[in-house]
Amino acid sequence: MMNEVSRDAFKSVRQKPGLQIWTINATMRYISHISHAFHGYHQINEKKGSHQSADIHYWVGKTSSQDEQGAAALYVTQLDEYLGGSPVQYREVQGYESPRFRSYFKNGLIYKKGGVASGFQHVDTNVYNVLRLLHIKGSKAVTATEVEVSWSSFNRGDIFLLDIGKAIVQWNGPQSNRREKLKAVLLAQDIRDRERGGRAQIGVVEGGDEKSSPELMKVMTAALGPKPAQLKEATPDDVTDSAQRNSVRLYHVYDNTGNLVIQEVATQPLTQDLLKSSDCYILDNQGSSVMVWKGKKASKEERQGALNRALSYIKAKKYPSSTTVEVMAEGGESAMFKHLFKSWTDREQTQGLGTTHTVGKIAKVDKGKFDVMELHARPELAAQHRMVDDASGEVKVWRIENLELAEIDPKAYGQFYGGDCYLVLYSYIKAGQHQYILYMWQGRHATNDEITACAFQAVNIDNKYNGAPVQVRVVMGKEPRHFLAIFKGKFIIFEGGTGRPGVVNPAIGARLFQVKGTNELNTKATEVVARAASLNTNDVFLLKTDHICYLWYGKGCNGDERMMGRAISDVLSRNEKQVVMEGQEPAEFWIALGGKAPYASDRRFEREEPLHSPRLFECSNQTGRFKMTEVDDFAQSDLDEEDVMLLDTWEELFLWIGNESYEYETKEALNSARDYLRTHPAGRDPDSPIIFVKQGYEPPTFTGWFNAWDPHKWSVSNSYEEMKKKLSDAASISQITLLNKTPVGGGGGGYRAPGGPVTSPPPNKAVFQDETNLFPRPSSPTRPQSAMSSSSGSSSGPVNAGGYLDPELLVNKSPSELPEGVDPTQKEDYLSDQDFENLLGTSRTDFHRLPKWRQNDLKKKAGLF
Repeated sequence: MMNEVSRDAFKSVRQKPGLQIWTINATMRYISHISHAFHGYHQINEKKGSHQSADIHYWVGKTSSQDEQGAAALYVTQLDEYLGGSPVQYREVQGYESPRFRSYFKNGLIYKKGGVASGFQHVDTNVYNVLRLLHIKGSKAVTATEVEVSWSSFNRGDIFLLDIGKAIVQWNGPQSNRREKLKAVLLAQDIRDRERGGRAQIGVVEGGDEKSSPELMKVMTAALGPKPAQLKEATPDDVTDSAQRNSVRLYHVYDNTGNLVIQEVATQPLTQDLLKSSDCYILDNQGSSVMVWKGKKASKEERQGALNRALSYIKAKKYPSSTTVEVMAEGGESAMFKHLFKSWTDREQTQGLGTTHTVGKIAKVDKGKFDVMELHARPELAAQHRMVDDASGEVKVWRIENLELAEIDPKAYGQFYGGDCYLVLYSYIKAGQHQYILYMWQGRHATNDEITACAFQAVNIDNKYNGAPVQVRVVMGKEPRHFLAIFKGKFIIFEGGTGRPGVVNPAIGARLFQVKGTNELNTKATEVVARAASLNTNDVFLLKTDHICYLWYGKGCNGDERMMGRAISDVLSRNEKQVVMEGQEPAEFWIALGGKAPYASDRRFEREEPLHSPRLFECSNQTGRFKMTEVDDFAQSDLDEEDVMLLDTWEELFLWIGNESYEYETKEALNSARDYLRTHPAGRDPDSPIIFVKQGYEPPTFTGWFNAWDPHKWSVSNSYEEMKKKLSDAASISQITLLNKTPVGGGGGGYRAPGGPVTSPPPNKAVFQDETNLFPRPSSPTRPQSAMSSSSGSSSGPVNAGGYLDPELLVNKSPSELPEGVDPTQKEDYLSDQDFENLLGTSRTDFHRLPKWRQNDLKKKAGLF
């Protein structure tokens, strides 16, 4: 039964859409609502929702008792009942939180010491008698754990925040990376703004180079004691394996006279019709997550016991206690659950004969015309239709011949042969700026050398346009919508042969082409085997012989499709055309097809393509095998410059390449995307289009999946170095007094983190008695006068005219070999304009307009990286 206190706590749920949090006291058997000031500090059961949907999370701390965990599960069931049984329920375990849970706290999670009594006291933003050490882990999903205030808590691979109230000192382990450092700075700023009212200062110490921050080290030494000569080595991050699994299984789970019965129903790929409304099911993603589905007609006891059944199942399977659990009702399935099924149709989706895009080998294509101005103004529309514009831009097509590019006569545009590879460059203008898409079309019968040459030549074209083109890999027969549109309804695929001039393709007799499409934006003709069995009553077919071209109209096709079939027939053949209606074929028609035979003649019902929510993943291959970490409730801010990200919109995959991403990640990106499709539990088409998008050149078909996309975001640097510099420049309060800290409670010398337990001062630590400027402004870096000045105007010798260095002093030199004062990361700054252009092949101005990854590539080739 729900007690009155609990009932009162739940009363605000429907009136307050958004994020609401409660803490659970198992001893006193009550729950209480938590102030928004504590969001990010969790010993809680959390609810996020709106008028349309709700999610319930209950969070289990590592040191929580069994009574507390049992009470949490009980209150989750009560809250679910209070909300009508519709929310998706999530069980979260400290350190293994789901992507959705972490998405609520963009700046990171802080794990506090203590329990309910000590962990959630009122926060006073004007109190500075604080002393705590936070251990920061993670670069995408950040966690901060309170640890002992001692050097013994440190290691060389992670980041630590020393919080002393009026100042927060960030110590970066020598083996930590820039991305982790940036996330830690953002968390420190969040603590400053949320807990100190913006009044605390933040300083950064680079581990291994402490001598460069002497004043900050005085602060650390006062709190921690002298730094030992050696610190512990780095410890690996405890990250759950979120890679796609190769075995997804569906079980019917039920209770039989007190015994848990687990009956396997099916393995991947799963289909929606396996789920019966009268039952409850468990979907097991090989232990990485366990999902419970509650049918609407299942008994009340089965529905209410679903969560406990999942926990019992985990124990029975001997899975880790940290295994993610989701519980959902029929009709309220999570996006992740739907993604594990080969197809999924929501109840509100329409069915019946129509013109919507459909599923299957004989699917029809959207009819809609596109207003190019509306597509540019509404990127979400462009994304949904997979159209960056109305395909009225400029087109240039090359074929790979002898591993080189051969430009094609525009009269032959749209006629593609299965034995060839093609590059198609599409140019259009958006907001007064030139935009480019580079399609790489691979014929099914092209050689490996030709496919490799196609990729190589694509890089050359990409370089010619300074990395601006969006690159799209297109497999024969899997052409994306925009690709079809640029050929204006006259796209023809010949199964084999080549379109190279002078090459005579072998005579193969009659040829049969299946035409799909209702207008010039979505039509293509594909060659199929010239046999009666290839026909389909729902489509238009063209049968080309030596003397005549038959236009065969199936009973299920419409007038628009017939019109497009006629248009393509004029491209395909100059011979006489003869219309043949299904059921009225002349004998010569069947003779050309080798005789009459059964074919697909059922009038099929069409349904909309399954609506799958887009999903964003961070790609990583650091462990030696492909892994993806999902980013839930994603936004543009989740696209880190050092990342390679995969955006799955189901019909297409986008690979977003950050300017600072590692070279090996970029090279492996395509293989990673292929692995993702190949191993997807829903049995995805491995030839789905894969679109490469570089940071700063995102098309509307990509940006439309993000809310409030800022096209100027990349023009403002938010790197770790920039953030660190801003912290230093912003330090206007130069003096911080660390004297006479008032102990919590008036005595005893202890300190308390906001809302946290009282702790004793570190033993044997000297109290820092000086007033210190934590942030002395660094002097501007200057080139050494001896190296950068010249007493004569001669360019001979190590110093060029104008004070620049001779390239010989910079090219292929390690940092220790460089002249004193030269920044090894910016060697190009010490070159004269002429030497700069000679070495890098571009002017200094054009160089700085290039994305970072392209700059680094040029510097590597010039020996300046």
